[in-house]
Amino acid sequence: MRTAAFLLILALLGGEAVAADPEFYRDVLPVLQRRCQSCHRAGETAPMAFGTYAEVRPWATAIREAVKLKKMPPWFADAASTSKFSNDPRLPEAEVAILDAWVAGGALEGKRPRSLPRPVAQADSFSSDLTLGIPAPFPVPANATIEYQYFVLRLPFTYDRWVTGVEVRPTDRSVVHHAVLYVRPPSSKWLRGAPADGRPWAPAANDAGAVAETRSTLEDILAVYTPGTRGVRFPDGMAKKVPAGSDLVLQVHYTSKKTPASDQTAVGLMLAADPPKKRILTLQMGRDDLRIPANTADYQASVSGVLPRDAMLINLTPHMHLRGSAFDFEAFPASGKGAADLLLRVRPYDFFWQFTYTLATPKLLPKGTVLKWTGYFDNSKNNPKNPDPNAEVTWGEQSWQEMMIGFFDVAVEPNMDKLSFFSRN
Repeated sequence: MRTAAFLLILALLGGEAVAADPEFYRDVLPVLQRRCQSCHRAGETAPMAFGTYAEVRPWATAIREAVKLKKMPPWFADAASTSKFSNDPRLPEAEVAILDAWVAGGALEGKRPRSLPRPVAQADSFSSDLTLGIPAPFPVPANATIEYQYFVLRLPFTYDRWVTGVEVRPTDRSVVHHAVLYVRPPSSKWLRGAPADGRPWAPAANDAGAVAETRSTLEDILAVYTPGTRGVRFPDGMAKKVPAGSDLVLQVHYTSKKTPASDQTAVGLMLAADPPKKRILTLQMGRDDLRIPANTADYQASVSGVLPRDAMLINLTPHMHLRGSAFDFEAFPASGKGAADLLLRVRPYDFFWQFTYTLATPKLLPKGTVLKWTGYFDNSKNNPKNPDPNAEVTWGEQSWQEMMIGFFDVAVEPNMDKLSFFSRN
């Protein structure tokens, strides 16, 4: 028998011991269920499935190395960040030890059960009270530039509703660069020229007024989807408000591939029966005046703002494109004295895995707190994702252009909307 098979790891790691001769179905598959299958399954972000022994065995050594080096599951919050995050997916050492011992022992299959557990989906932990979405698949042609598409989704709410969780569910995540779900109240005039039955709409490229209108909205954001994001449940006692008679407007940025595809994104909502103790607002700060010189490895762009009221910080989401390399979220005391609090440093920034980082404990940001977001860009030939290091890059909606936005959710009093939050009265 293999020497590794006799290794009985008796040290308690994370409160568990690793048994000798780990087997796939008994020991390894439960780890993959908990940590990997939400992405490593059909229709999700990862390129291969991890549901059966036959699917996993060719990747055994690569899986072991990836988890030992902390490359998988992907997570980019730098150790310098002062915040702890509830959605940190990295494996505890006990589970790393199981995978390590399994590979060292020959990656044994073990006894196959009569029925395999169903692969875990991202939606398995998310139970929707209402699901709605695009009524027909949207065709994504090959090798095409596609302008942002807007879909107006009608809601049946005849009275104010409170949303405690949201999930945006593309059917082909490989062609959805991002999606933003807006709440359009009945008093809003935004995009009233778009069809109200869910059909796609985009402003004509030569209609400067319509293009500007799509970019100037102040409507509340219900959810932001980026590659790697999951459905989100808000902390207990907190929710987002959808006023009676509102629509949802789904903005989707499609990126084409070498072959034609289609997508039919859906949206799931979890609803509360009673008003919450706190209302969540999604805010953002960014720069739209980017001008990144060609062949520049470390271009920085910062934006600052002062919180007009006390707020509880819930989460942080950085957004850049292919030249983004890192992103800092800092908070400075209202007094102007004291060091910066590095709430989150994302390093490296990965365009293909854009996460929302949810604080394990919401953090009070007092009135007057100065917030500073800084994006770092690598427009050099050393950036393997760079479409063209010889080009000067400016702000733009397409992936070969750039953005610098930091979204953040805050909790405020339930009767406060975005307008009153920023009011100085």
